[in-house]
Amino acid sequence: MTSSATRTVTVLGSTGSIGTQALDVIARNPARFQVRALAAGGGQADLLARQAAEFGATAVAVADPAAVPALRAALAAAGAAPEVLAGPEGVAELAAREADVVLNGITGALGLTSTLAALEADRVLALANKESLIIGGPLVKRLARPGRLIPVDSEHAALMQCLWAAGPGGFSVKPVRRLVVTASGGPFRGRTRAELADVTPEMALNHPTWSMGPVITINSATLVNKGLEVIEAHLLFDIPFDRIEVVVHPQSVIHSMVEFTDGSTIAQASPPDMRLPIALALGFPERVADAAPAVDWTASHTWTFDPLDDSAFPSVALARHVGRQGGTAPAVYNAANEVCVEAFRKGALPFLGIVDTVAEVVSRHRTGPAESVEEVLAADDWARGEARLLVR
Repeated sequence: MTSSATRTVTVLGSTGSIGTQALDVIARNPARFQVRALAAGGGQADLLARQAAEFGATAVAVADPAAVPALRAALAAAGAAPEVLAGPEGVAELAAREADVVLNGITGALGLTSTLAALEADRVLALANKESLIIGGPLVKRLARPGRLIPVDSEHAALMQCLWAAGPGGFSVKPVRRLVVTASGGPFRGRTRAELADVTPEMALNHPTWSMGPVITINSATLVNKGLEVIEAHLLFDIPFDRIEVVVHPQSVIHSMVEFTDGSTIAQASPPDMRLPIALALGFPERVADAAPAVDWTASHTWTFDPLDDSAFPSVALARHVGRQGGTAPAVYNAANEVCVEAFRKGALPFLGIVDTVAEVVSRHRTGPAESVEEVLAADDWARGEARLLVR
């Protein structure tokens, strides 16, 4: 890896929420980071072209090959002439190309091939695409050498920092009693299950704390996102599920905590701003100065913590269930949820039907091994088909 002053970065999902914030971090730290390549889905060709021109990307990729003509026209209009790749295989090829850090900000299971490509090429992977780790757990962990897989989720970045601070020689999980993952509670915190029956997509997309893409925002409303994060924490830190707790913290200032065997707890605190964990992942193990505003300790603060209501939000308990099953079960949970979220956004499924349908798909699945990409994608495809049948 080159020095921190000249670290090259490939950003996958550059037009999304994580990608645009990553480029903001890079733009404000030109002496630390340089963009090597960019990739996106293809739906925002003009934005991708402007990003390529502004950051001098040598290559760009779009997952949707049909977007290539629009992208080429937009690149010409922006005065940029990078190499253009297309299709999921083109995005994965960029992930494997020479760069100090590959930030995977792709949403959903589509990010798996790029995660594997980056790790196979021995790149440092800044992972915002939690789904690829969750559905391809054994595959991803087998390829990830120590120090090459850095989480971007604010909760897991917080856990990593707490563990790093506690270890006398660096990162250590030996004295850990439990991980405490915080949840904002989303827009429906405090509601009963009955009070969630008439939730609309517009209501679910109105997150009180974070500005995210539509899929992650709805996942936060159902707390499926928190269930995925519990599985991710288990895979990243090798802590059993019965030692990973979820606590509702609506202020979203404490991003997660680690409780140790002597009774002490270390928490990581900062105002809700994804640029901080993004910068930490891009610069790891060094920090990026002024990546995001700090807590104003001259002002008065009230931070609250409440237990999770599993009856209103059963998605976390369901995630623990599939996480303990392992194999293809997490891939089925994730794939069914992606289908159900899309159906909810289109008005074809009620809000409560999202997790209820995911649970039904999980119950119908016979868990198998997830030791190959083919096995994972087959389970993913089966779950999508089953979920679509149930939605209809």
